[in-house]
Amino acid sequence: MTSHLMPTYARQSVTFARGEGAWLWDSTGRRYLDAVAGIAVCSLGHAHPAVADALCAQSRTLLHTSNLYGVGLQAQLADRLAELSGMDNVFFSNSGAEANEAALKIARKYGHQKGIDEPVVLTMEKSFHGRTMGTLSATGNTKIKQGFAPLLAGFRHVAYNDVPAIEAELAADANIVAIMVEPVQGEGGVNIPAPDYLNRIRELCDRHDLLMILDEIQTGVGRTGRFLAYQHNGILPDVCTMAKALGNGVPIGACLARGKAADVLTAGNHGSTFGGNPLACAAALAVLNSVTADGLLDSVAAKGAQIHAALSQALAGNSHVAAIRHKGLMIGVELDRPCGELVGMALEQGVLINVTADNTIRLLPPFVIDDAQIAMLTGTLSALIQEFSR
Repeated sequence: MTSHLMPTYARQSVTFARGEGAWLWDSTGRRYLDAVAGIAVCSLGHAHPAVADALCAQSRTLLHTSNLYGVGLQAQLADRLAELSGMDNVFFSNSGAEANEAALKIARKYGHQKGIDEPVVLTMEKSFHGRTMGTLSATGNTKIKQGFAPLLAGFRHVAYNDVPAIEAELAADANIVAIMVEPVQGEGGVNIPAPDYLNRIRELCDRHDLLMILDEIQTGVGRTGRFLAYQHNGILPDVCTMAKALGNGVPIGACLARGKAADVLTAGNHGSTFGGNPLACAAALAVLNSVTADGLLDSVAAKGAQIHAALSQALAGNSHVAAIRHKGLMIGVELDRPCGELVGMALEQGVLINVTADNTIRLLPPFVIDDAQIAMLTGTLSALIQEFSR
């Protein structure tokens, strides 16, 4: 069958027709356990009743008016996010890349307000911030940039989890205005930094009057066991971006700002036709109410530890397993070789997984995964890894 879709994805040979919780059913009726959750998007699982009810109700009332007018649900959502995050205000977009674009514009204008004509944003190697030209320029992954030069100037990259490397850049360049970092690198291979890494970056930003920008597109909305990953560290960034799980599948992004960053963008500086429309905001409010329900975030931490322990025990004797990392329900199993073919092998067994950074199996299961599903996931995956290693 001829497809008129641009060939921008190397898709698996399956099409899903419906879902419920952690399960998906394909167009032939076969069931799969979803340990990808739409790439950390459907954290509440598929067809979540509260989200579905909110969407149905809102779709019968009002979908869109634009930001030329007040949007009541947008104001409610901003208030709720400020309460949960400790930030001051919010700009709503449609995706994580757009949220990061807003953050980068805040950083550049902040630099110009300080009299810096060519502001520089420091980001990390192996980072991923999006595929727009601005966020691609910020991303520290050479492979996905190939073919798109010239990229935007004003970015410099240093090694992740290396504070002395940041200090050296700050000493060498007075044009640096912001440090942008992921609390956990998802696309980079589920890389988890030292416990005080974010605290030390916060201290450097305070000392040098820089903006600390945290990209919580993947880690936010509970994925690490706290609503936002920086809450493990007891700090506040100047700018924080969110998307993915915020709408549980409905496209919405958010750029949150605080203090000196909160009033940088003014009327006419930035905008979005669809950003923060009533439908997306209704979905996001339902998500926040569900994610913050008693015990759910505690269960994320517990389930992540459970998956990590089961995989560690099953794979303890396998010399080809370089590391097993986790922060909440972000789990990475790093092998000593490229392992992309495991995605297809797992698909044949009825389990959906993802491989990133060529050699790391990334698991991002929905928060509603239960003990029996965890046993199926860890048992199937560990057996496949043993087979693959042989």
